[in-house]
Amino acid sequence: MIAGLGMLTALSQGVRAQEVHKDGKDDRPNILYIMCDDMGYGDLGCYGQRLITTPNIDSLARQGMLFTQAYAGSPVSAPSRATFMTGQHTGHTHVRGNKEYWRDVPMVRYGVNDDYSRVGQEPYLRDHAIIPEILKDNGYRTGMFGKWAGGYEGSESTPDKRGIDEYYGYICQFQAHLYYPNFLNRYSRSAGDTATVRVVLEDNIRYPMFGPGYAGRPQYSADLIHGEAMKWLDSQDPGNPFLGIFTYTLPHAELRQPQDSILERYMKRFPEVEERRYGGDEGSRYNPTNHGHAQFAAMITRLDAQVGEIMALLDRKGLADNTVVIFTSDNGPHEEGGADPDFFNRDGLLRGLKRSVHEGGIRVPFIVRWPARIAPGQTSDHQMAFYDLMPTFCDIAGIAGYADRYRDKDNADDCFDGISVYPTLTGEGVQESHDALYWEFHETDMIGVRRGDWKLVVDHGKCRLYDLANDLHEDHDVAAAHPDIVEELKKVVLREHREHPDGFFRVTLPE
Repeated sequence: MIAGLGMLTALSQGVRAQEVHKDGKDDRPNILYIMCDDMGYGDLGCYGQRLITTPNIDSLARQGMLFTQAYAGSPVSAPSRATFMTGQHTGHTHVRGNKEYWRDVPMVRYGVNDDYSRVGQEPYLRDHAIIPEILKDNGYRTGMFGKWAGGYEGSESTPDKRGIDEYYGYICQFQAHLYYPNFLNRYSRSAGDTATVRVVLEDNIRYPMFGPGYAGRPQYSADLIHGEAMKWLDSQDPGNPFLGIFTYTLPHAELRQPQDSILERYMKRFPEVEERRYGGDEGSRYNPTNHGHAQFAAMITRLDAQVGEIMALLDRKGLADNTVVIFTSDNGPHEEGGADPDFFNRDGLLRGLKRSVHEGGIRVPFIVRWPARIAPGQTSDHQMAFYDLMPTFCDIAGIAGYADRYRDKDNADDCFDGISVYPTLTGEGVQESHDALYWEFHETDMIGVRRGDWKLVVDHGKCRLYDLANDLHEDHDVAAAHPDIVEELKKVVLREHREHPDGFFRVTLPE
């Protein structure tokens, strides 16, 4: 079992003593992690986007530190989130793909619609500690709002069992394909919930979930989730540190949202002759649209407005200076549901999309604002990945020796792969770097390794080598000219890849 998780204490032995006052107030920094869904590296103004307006996130970048070489943990949703939660890369973490648990289960009726009686994905290992468990065990209040994707309903890994005090959103990422769903999921310790439950959206289920009648559905999940997140955030107060994990689903397909001023602005901006028309995919729960470009752009601006509301609330409550706010995306841009990434990323800076370990699939926007410690207007080219956030959060929270304290002592293979970026954020100490960053993804049978400016991509066992310093778009395979580098990086693959204990998520190792 995970050390200490059954005995939650007010403060851990790792807490910095100077931040705990005699009156019981705990002034350790709050942590607010905002992870959106399928936003590409170039989809924000602060990263060069010219067609989509993102004033609030751009302001966040000006007020803090913008990373130019930050990476998701995987090129798709569930495993990328798993690397964040577990502090392990995809050669070690249990969840390495989007394994679904809603297939072949009985259906249940919601109004005029049939839906699955069980939904969700592969669970996180119960005896491997995840971020909210560690922070909660050390005195932090925890709330999560948005996509979970770390277990199916009724499994051993749902928010109520994994250190979350308050949760509202989608347990299942497939359910999150619908922005006007039949139900969402909730776990509220304060409301007396004993498990994660379904919240039926009664006004939605009177209408079909695909086709012309879908437009009658009024309950928009992105607004509902954001509303619950804001209520939770508003309930926080100084002297009681919190961890907020806001895994918002915008701008992931489907391309649908309220017909309001945000959408209408972009419908006027993009003429009909340039619009993207999409006929829909009922099996994937992507409804059709005649305004793909306007819908996508408006979804990002809508997300930006929500970020602005979050920052304004922190200011009003006097929490902004002592709150570390991180904004990022779970992987690269998608072309599902009618999305058109080429239209918005006309500079073609990076190669590849979601599901690829080329730079476009895994390099993501990453912004950190912490007024108490980070001077405004900074840029960092430090190479980091999502699995670095567990040690970073522990350093921020003053939790010493997390790896020894929380490693599963009964599992010799249990490990943590991250290196804290706290020195980069604060300027304190010397920033360590990884020998290499590592990714693998079974659906496309790809493996990626980055060491310095060298990037090895293993595609169905075939090795290709790129020099990112001179070839950021990964156009020129230089493996033949540098066989020694290829051999070194192949050794990294063999060192970092561990066969999945259940035989899932297989990839082809280098030839």
